[in-house]
Amino acid sequence: QVQLVESGGGLVQPGGSLRLSCAASGSIFSIYTMGWCRQAPGKERELVAEISSGHSTNYADFVKGRFTISRDNAKKTVYLQMNSLKPEDTAVYYCYARLKSDYWGQGTQVTVSS
Repeated sequence: QVQLVESGGGLVQPGGSLRLSCAASGSIFSIYTMGWCRQAPGKERELVAEISSGHSTNYADFVKGRFTISRDNAKKTVYLQMNSLKPEDTAVYYCYARLKSDYWGQGTQVTVSS
């Protein structure tokens, strides 16, 4: 079992930056693949970025060059650094942990607007 709590969302102007954090508890964090998905109103949830236990990363094309995923196994935390934010990045961002099952956080709202 893994419990996940996201933080760091908020309102930011276009071109701005935010860093999301996802703190995990309850299991051996280092063996899990961790990732971020997002869901905008009226749209399906989509993968944003993922990082494996070996620190290999995978990004959706629409965030490549702008977002960076990282993890700190000692702190049991995964991060999503988001730069050059656009209005279309507005969504609820969800953290997940994957091993044999998927575990999800409650989500954090990111709003990009002037």
